[in-house]
Amino acid sequence: MSAPGGILRVLHTRVVTGVGGGPEKTILNSPRFLRGTAYEEYACYYRPPGDPGFAIIQQRAAEAECPLTGIDDSAPWDPSPLRATARLCRSLGIRMWHGHDYKSNLFGLLLQPFFRFHLVTTVHGWVKHTSRTPLYYAIDRRSLRHYHLVIAVSSDLVDACRDAGVPASRLLLIENGIDTDAFAPSARRDEGPRARRVIGCVGRLSPEKGFDIAIAALAHLVRAGHDVELRIAGEGSEAERLKAVAASQGIADRVKLLGYCADVRGLLDDVDVFCLSSLREGLPNVVLEAMAMRRPIVATSAGGMGAFGRDGKDMLLVAPGSADALADALARVLADPSLADALAGAARARAESDLSFRRRMRLMKEAYDRLVAPGPDHALSR
Repeated sequence: MSAPGGILRVLHTRVVTGVGGGPEKTILNSPRFLRGTAYEEYACYYRPPGDPGFAIIQQRAAEAECPLTGIDDSAPWDPSPLRATARLCRSLGIRMWHGHDYKSNLFGLLLQPFFRFHLVTTVHGWVKHTSRTPLYYAIDRRSLRHYHLVIAVSSDLVDACRDAGVPASRLLLIENGIDTDAFAPSARRDEGPRARRVIGCVGRLSPEKGFDIAIAALAHLVRAGHDVELRIAGEGSEAERLKAVAASQGIADRVKLLGYCADVRGLLDDVDVFCLSSLREGLPNVVLEAMAMRRPIVATSAGGMGAFGRDGKDMLLVAPGSADALADALARVLADPSLADALAGAARARAESDLSFRRRMRLMKEAYDRLVAPGPDHALSR
C-alpha cells in the first residue's frame, strides 16, 4: 500500500508502560501540526498485554487526532512485536521510521533493509536506572550511529550522542515545544495570594525525579515558618516511600500525592510555584508547560536544564541533590512577589517566542525535508 499524492508516511514508535510520560506530549501532538504538508504521521506503541494505562494513552491520542496502534510486548526478546510491526509498516506504506527509545531504534535498524525507509530518532534522555538499563542504553547508543537523523531535545544530549559516535552531520538539537494556546494562564492569579501557598511537582514517581528532596525542602520551609504544601502529580514505584519520607519529616498532611493527573494544565493553574527536583533530566515537557502557564519555576540544573534554564531571568536554578539549596530558592520566590512575577512573565514570554510547539514542528519539517531531499550535498542525506 503506498501513500497517495506523494505523501510520505512516518511511523513514531516507542515502548510504553502505564500512562506514559513526557515523550507522549510530543509524539501524540505531532501529526496534526504536520497536516497539509508532505508528511502523514502515525504512532505505534509497544505495551505490556492488558496494561490498563494504555486506554488513557489511546484516549489522549484520539483527542490529539493521532492514529495510534498498540502492539503487545510481553518479554524483552519476544520476536512477535517485530513481526507485527513489519505487517503494520507494510499495510501503511511507511517510508520514514521515527524511534523514541532503545527498542524502537533497534527495531528500525532490523526492519530498514526490508523497507528501505529513512531512519529518524528523537533522544529524550537516559535517566531511569534499573538492572537492565545499562544493557538497553548500550544498545541504544550503538543503534544511534546508524540512524540517518538523530534529534536531541537538549544540549547535554547532543554531547552524549556525539560521544556515542553519531556524526555531527546527522545530529540536530530541536528542543521540546509547548502549545501556548492550550497552556495559557487563567484569571485565577488576579484573586490574590492564598494563606497557604502551593508548590507543584509533576513526574514519574521514581528515584531520578528527586521528589524525596522536594519533600525535605518543604520540611525546611515549614520549619522556617512558611505555610506551604507540596502537590506531586504522577504514578510510580516510589509512592509508598515518599509517603514514609513525608511522615518521617512530620509533614504528611502537607504532602499530597495526587497520582496520575489527566489535567496538568489545571494542576499548574492552581500552584504558586512549580518545582523540578530532578537528579537526572533531559528537557522535561512539564517545565515548558509551567513556563507557558506563567508560573515561577525553581529547578535543579540536572542534565539539559543547566543549559536551558536562564537562572535569575525565567527561573531559579540550583544544584541537584541539595534540599537546602532547593528550599532557599523556593523561599526567595515565596517571599518576594515581584521576583515571582518577573520570573513568571519572562518564562511565558520565552515560551511564546522560542518554545512554541508550532515552531518545533516547523523545525521538524525542515529536518525531514533535508533528509529526504535527493543528492549528496544535503547535510542530513544518507
